[in-house]
Amino acid sequence: MITKNQVKYIQSLSQKKLRDEESVFVAEGPKIIIELLTMSHMQPVSIYGTPEWWQQHPAGKTAEWGFEVSEDELERISFLKAPNQVLGIFKKPELSIIAGGWQLLLDGIQDPGNLGTLIRIADWFGVQQVICSEDSADAFNPKVIQSSMASIGRVEVIYTNLVDFVRAHPHRHFYAAVLDGEPLREAKPQGASALVIGNESKGIRPELLQELTHFVTISRVGQAESLNAAVAAGIILSHLVV
Repeated sequence: MITKNQVKYIQSLSQKKLRDEESVFVAEGPKIIIELLTMSHMQPVSIYGTPEWWQQHPAGKTAEWGFEVSEDELERISFLKAPNQVLGIFKKPELSIIAGGWQLLLDGIQDPGNLGTLIRIADWFGVQQVICSEDSADAFNPKVIQSSMASIGRVEVIYTNLVDFVRAHPHRHFYAAVLDGEPLREAKPQGASALVIGNESKGIRPELLQELTHFVTISRVGQAESLNAAVAAGIILSHLVV
């Protein structure tokens, strides 16, 4: 049985300040929990599973972090509209990634679902670092975690001033996704590179655009005004990285 203090603590992790203070995040659902538990660098703090969950994964029930809860109790602590068997609290990963390869720079991505999907896309294409502007959504927001699935355990997410970051890396090629750039099929990146994706409605902010020298555009055939940020990133990375 879960205690009132445990319920209160888990619910408090909806706030970024408390997640940062505790250096933890919340993940939910069998698929993401199983994958995170298989990562050697991911440290579970507590796993709350229904009897159905523990019947399928009995080894974890005896661990100090394993707790059995009823369906009703899981509903009380879940951040999902439809709780799914298990909720886990994990320590935030400390990834040490060698500088080099592709990076994904995100300027003002504020929708948690979009950010989570972008992290997952980065993972798909082997992009191990996502560099976010300081006003982007928190990578450890529960909605971001659910959208990114277990990719949050493999992709390092860093928050910084992007203008300063670009200026500090003059030898890296930064490709900005814009509406009036070079056709994507003609872009031929070489060496250390990064893709820059802008805010969902405003695009890349002007002061950052001024620092960039490579601009690419997904050719449009129809009449849609723009593409979702994550969709655009997936299309561009499929051309530039693979």
